[in-house]
Amino acid sequence: MDLDFPAFDGPLAQRGIGVIAPFDLALERELWRWVPMEVSLHLARTPYEPVPVSMEMAQLVSNSAHLAAATRDVLHVEPEVVAYLCTSGSFVNGIDYERSLCKAICDAGAPEAVTTSGALAEVLDQLDVRRVSVITPYDADLTGKLHDFLAEMNVETLSSEHLGLGGGIWKVSYRTIAERIFSADHPDAEAIFVSCTNLPTYDLIEPLEAALGKPVLTANQLTMWACLKRMALPIVGPGKWLKDVS
Repeated sequence: MDLDFPAFDGPLAQRGIGVIAPFDLALERELWRWVPMEVSLHLARTPYEPVPVSMEMAQLVSNSAHLAAATRDVLHVEPEVVAYLCTSGSFVNGIDYERSLCKAICDAGAPEAVTTSGALAEVLDQLDVRRVSVITPYDADLTGKLHDFLAEMNVETLSSEHLGLGGGIWKVSYRTIAERIFSADHPDAEAIFVSCTNLPTYDLIEPLEAALGKPVLTANQLTMWACLKRMALPIVGPGKWLKDVS
């Protein structure tokens, strides 16, 4: 049989991103929507912790030893970068700790490392954004830690909304999220940050940016952007700001 025709060419050369997710992540499908066809996502999870979404949980899922172990779990498939896909876990202890998490991932063997909050810092710096509004699914205490993280970067939180959820964050409807984003927006805010990698946002970004006239930055979007930037690949998906920093 002659196999010399296009159906037998390939597969397309695969390029990988290692993703360390909290044990409760339910939005793997949304992550795949952000990456081009040749990119594969290789997921590992932090150990299960019997606590609600809270300050305690953010501390537990950001244990550097757990991140190092999860990194080693994905290294065999040769990812080009490993991402810690957790907003609260990467901001809860401040900027220095966020940097230490990247170091722990690289020390475990990753070629490069990013975190969700580190990606947020990178984008805010590149866009020269110094005033933001934020929305989170967390309680007030954990949301306050995000304000502190932003303040460390000399970014002012002008207004903030939080949902106060202890679990099931991936079940929140687009309508609820959109209503809270409109409520959280401040006229002087240069951008809106929607925190949490377990909060669905993909299809909201384009209509909300059109309605509000400012960038809407979301956790999974930022994390995938930071990974693909290090791979010299374009991000797939909505967000007018992407054209300014790509």
